[in-house]
Amino acid sequence: MLGRTAQNLFWLSRYIERAENMARMFEVGYRMSLTSRREGGASEHLVSMMQAAEVDEGFNDKYQIADVKSVADYMIFDEDNYSSVKSCLLAARTNARSVRTALTTEMWESINAAWLEFSAIRPRDISGAKLQELLFWIKQVSHRYRGALLSTFLRDEGYAFSQIGNFVERADNTARILDMKYYVLLPRATMVGGDVDIAQWTMILRAASAHRSYRHVYHDRYKAWNIADYLILRPEMPRSLVFCVDWINRTVDMLEEIYGTRTKGHDAVDSVAELLEATSVDRIFENGLHEFLTEFINRNNNITDALAESYNFY
Repeated sequence: MLGRTAQNLFWLSRYIERAENMARMFEVGYRMSLTSRREGGASEHLVSMMQAAEVDEGFNDKYQIADVKSVADYMIFDEDNYSSVKSCLLAARTNARSVRTALTTEMWESINAAWLEFSAIRPRDISGAKLQELLFWIKQVSHRYRGALLSTFLRDEGYAFSQIGNFVERADNTARILDMKYYVLLPRATMVGGDVDIAQWTMILRAASAHRSYRHVYHDRYKAWNIADYLILRPEMPRSLVFCVDWINRTVDMLEEIYGTRTKGHDAVDSVAELLEATSVDRIFENGLHEFLTEFINRNNNITDALAESYNFY
C-alpha cells in the first residue's frame, strides 16, 4: 500500500473519531457548567474542557468570554480550530475523497452524507435542546462510519491503518476526559470526595458512554478510584486506555504479518503498553493522575510519528 493511502486511511479514522470526541468533551464541560451556573462559575468548566483538549489558546485569541455560545461556536463550527467538529468532518471527507477507491460504498456514503447534513446547519439556530440534539447526532455520525467500516471493509492493511488511527484517537480522548478533573479541581482540592466531586466524576463516565456499564462492574457508589480504574485499566470497557492499546497492538501485529517486518511503530506501541502494564490504580493516584495521563498522552502521540516514519506517511 502506498504511504499516502495508508496516511489518509489512518487520519480519516482519527478525524471521524475526533469529531465524536470533541462533542463528548464539550458535552461534559457544558453539563458541568450547568451545575455551577448559580454560583457564577459556569465558564470555569468550559475553560477546563478546552484546556484538556489543548484548544484554549486558540479560543482566547478570538473570544473574550468563555460562555456556552462562544465555546460551542469554537468547538463545533470554527474552521480556524483544527480540532472543531466542522474541521474534522471536512478533513475526513477530504481524506476519503483522496482514497475513494480504497473505501467501500457504505463508508464513503456515511462520510459524505454527514458532511452535507452538517453543512446545512446554521450555527445561530443551535442552542438549548437543539445543542444537545446536535451533540448526539455528531456521535451517531461516528458510530455509522464505524459500523460501515467494521461491516464492509476488507481485512487488509487498509483496515489495520484505519483501526490504529481510530484507537490512537480514542485513547487520547479518554485520557483527556479524565484529565479534565485535574483542571477543574486543582484550585480547590478540598472539594475532593464531596457531592460536587462525585457529580463531576459521574459526568466523566457519561462522556465516555460508561455510566450504566460502570454499575454492572462496581456495585457501589461512584468513587474516583473505581472510575479511574474503569477508564484506564479495565480491558472489557471499550473506551478504556487498556482496551484501546490492546487493539492498537493487534493491528500493528497484523501489519507485521502483512509486510513481514517489525517497525518503530511496534516499539512505540510497546512503550505505551508497558506504561499500563507496570501500574495499578493505587500507584496512579499515589504518583498523580494528571502526571500519569500526561505521560500516557505523550507516548500515545509517539505512535503516530513512529508509524509515519515506518510506513512513509507524507
